[in-house]
Amino acid sequence: MDITARKSRIEDEPADAVLLIHCEGERRLAPAAAAVDARLRGRLAGLITSGEFTGRLGQVSILHVAPGERLRAKRVVLAGLGKRKDASLEKLRQATGSAAKAIRTAGAKSFAVPVPDLAVLLTSVPAVNRVRDIAQTLAEGAILGLYQFTTYRTERKDETAKAVRKMSVVVGDPRALAQARQGVRQGQIIGEATTYVRDLCNHPANVVTPTYIANEAKKIARERGVSAKVLDRPAMQRLGMGALLGVARGSHEPPKFVILEYRGGPRSAHPVALVGKTVTFDSGGISLKSADNMEQMKADMTGGAAVLAAVRAASRLRLPINIVALIPATENMPGGSATKPGDVLTSLSGKTIEVINTDAEGRLILADGLTYANRYKPSVVVDIATLTGACAVALGKHAIGLLGNNDKLIGELKAAGEQCGERVWQLPLWEEYYEQIKSDVADVKNTGGRPGGTITAAAFLSKFVGGAVWAHLDIASTDWSEHEQAYISKGPTGVGARLLIRFLSNRAAGKRS
Repeated sequence: MDITARKSRIEDEPADAVLLIHCEGERRLAPAAAAVDARLRGRLAGLITSGEFTGRLGQVSILHVAPGERLRAKRVVLAGLGKRKDASLEKLRQATGSAAKAIRTAGAKSFAVPVPDLAVLLTSVPAVNRVRDIAQTLAEGAILGLYQFTTYRTERKDETAKAVRKMSVVVGDPRALAQARQGVRQGQIIGEATTYVRDLCNHPANVVTPTYIANEAKKIARERGVSAKVLDRPAMQRLGMGALLGVARGSHEPPKFVILEYRGGPRSAHPVALVGKTVTFDSGGISLKSADNMEQMKADMTGGAAVLAAVRAASRLRLPINIVALIPATENMPGGSATKPGDVLTSLSGKTIEVINTDAEGRLILADGLTYANRYKPSVVVDIATLTGACAVALGKHAIGLLGNNDKLIGELKAAGEQCGERVWQLPLWEEYYEQIKSDVADVKNTGGRPGGTITAAAFLSKFVGGAVWAHLDIASTDWSEHEQAYISKGPTGVGARLLIRFLSNRAAGKRS
């Protein structure tokens, strides 16, 4: 979709539709909406007065412009933002996503939305960058809301033929135009980063293999300031990556260890290390999963996909920061050579691991990834993984689990989550939990049982971070949605990409806790 910012009056826009945002319970229209309503002879105000449109969050009403009404647009779309006291960028993102889908369903190919009204409604957003932040949110919300994955459909073409091809973000003050253009550009890059993750996770596992992931990394290495290196099985064997190789033993697909570096900051600056779990299909191995919903395990590489997307976005945003991204990629399959419960693996760190459950494989590949990260002397290390079903039990579907060893880093990730709408919640990492992962035959075992499963998984990972400042993001509760939401698609959500990008952007701007 082509998204632009322009100086214009919304009532003069020639788009197929104009989108107006309205707060719940308010009778008076904002100035730009009132200008449109004047040309509609009061029909918008009539919708509100009658109670047909209340402005509740997610509500959308569409009016068709009648002959004689002096609007160049063919439709006027009214979208609810909820109560003004609760108005936020996240709610604007939701309202825009819902409205964009309604616009597409109506057959419109283009729409325009005015920023001035939103600047009046969203007074909680700091004034200094309000236009930029609103424009960014509008672009994000539209891109995410309009997402569809149709690569493998050969029938029902009529359902997917409708597409919104153009969006205009309209400002009235020429002094605000530069901010609006900056916001649109940022929103498009960030929105496309999330849809990139969704695409990778929607492709089936017979397409997205570890080799496919390695090739995607090589494509990203064409971006400004990015380089890639891929380690194959023999290279991993020489290094001693026994934990990652132990997971890969049952699969015919060769594992890959991907290293992406982005150099946007001073050469002497220590990089931020991102480590993403990338299991391109997780059967559970010998500890085989049940058949129910196993098809969703093609998305067990969401963490690695989010890391790929974050590096690409950092380059496109030209963030003044250094990043090293480590992506251990493999399948987890049963087979004659697969790792068995009770086996002992020797990790890259030299620590030995007793495998209690082969379905606790993500922490094994991350162990070698975290150990490898220390080679770069990173300023901080953040790993992201669809790691534990226990996270969904603890936090439901609305929060990412967060654990770590540094309060400042935890604070940065919390702030980034609130800003971008991918919220995190910290769980404890007390010493008592480490008792559950003690092994009788090795240095550590790979699962501590059901109680506190998300926490004991993080406790296991902490054994491999060395002296690094580290945080762990468990996205297993948020990576898949069972139904369509405002700007979240059914299926893979692409979670984590926007969180990492916001975290990196804040760091690059010097915004640290």
